[in-house]
Amino acid sequence: MTRRETLIARSIVYAILNTKDNGKPAKKPSLVTRILRLFYTYWLTFRLVRYDLFKALHGVWGIKEDDYRASFDIKKLNHQKKRRKALLPMGDMGYSGSTFFRTNDGAYLVKSIPRHFEHDFFKSELLLSYADHMRANRSSLLVRITSFLESTHKSIGVLLGLAPSHHIIMENIMYGQDQDAQKTLKPKWESWDLKPTSYFFPERDIAGGLLASQATKSKLADEFNDKIWLPEAQATQFMRQVENDTMLLAKCNAVDYSLFLVRISAADAESQPSLQPEQTSAEPIPPVQPPFTPPHPPSWRTGVTSSNGKEIYRAAILDFFWSKHTVYAQAMTGLVRGYNLIDEQGPMSITTDSNEYRERFLKMCSEYIEVQE
Repeated sequence: MTRRETLIARSIVYAILNTKDNGKPAKKPSLVTRILRLFYTYWLTFRLVRYDLFKALHGVWGIKEDDYRASFDIKKLNHQKKRRKALLPMGDMGYSGSTFFRTNDGAYLVKSIPRHFEHDFFKSELLLSYADHMRANRSSLLVRITSFLESTHKSIGVLLGLAPSHHIIMENIMYGQDQDAQKTLKPKWESWDLKPTSYFFPERDIAGGLLASQATKSKLADEFNDKIWLPEAQATQFMRQVENDTMLLAKCNAVDYSLFLVRISAADAESQPSLQPEQTSAEPIPPVQPPFTPPHPPSWRTGVTSSNGKEIYRAAILDFFWSKHTVYAQAMTGLVRGYNLIDEQGPMSITTDSNEYRERFLKMCSEYIEVQE
């Protein structure tokens, strides 16, 4: 872990562990500290935005506050000397410049939201609608965001763009992969970040991709060259939920979100029977540790068994922070329209209409589903 990552991680952990039940910090920094921190590059003071709202969502989702904080408290996680960090870096994982951490127990991810138009859209326009939707839809595929942090002050690092001023914390649907890696018979974990590929991607479509490096093109949406094999009832339920979730995003004018798909080919999957949505299982789908103790019936968060019983699927809708009506998005739309006068390629996923993006997203999801009784 670099010094930058270490200091940012410490700032995040401090905010989680030192916030009172009323949402206020445990202690107010002194005047000298407040002056000195203006010159910090990476050390930040974060506060939890709408602590009351997210605490209420924790209750809806069955997340106990003590367990939640324990995921960020290395003293309570383990006593292994070789793993002393509460947050482990996962590197730069996208075009936005976002950096990722995961908690030591693997239960949660921390993602920076460095671009102002994205974190401002989420905080000012989407957050309340998201919370209402998640309360009313327990089986929602929208990723569960458990906290939203913002810097309480401007510093040299924030002003120069060296340190991110905002972060979200969300559940990690890859949770359990580390535990499986320690087994003698290791299940195979695969994941894809899926978006409609019919849009115009400059890195791929200008000059046949020759002007972009392979590292740049590797950050484009993945391609899933297979099918999600489900019984008819489960497939219908999945599509209805995707329709419901994307309707909210379209109403909020969000575009460019993706479907994060996980496929686990368990070593003993052949012995697991296929489950219908109304059925329960005597053996819980692993892992059984919080926060992924599976409810019955199984969900797309915890794992849905394929129709042939050989695979387990998880899925979540991610990255719904790009709004079509922001100034930056409008500027990008103008640039793409200008380019289309020279070489007609159509819209990008970040410049298209939100309803049109929803239609292509639903079509993509539907094409991946294969009903098999």
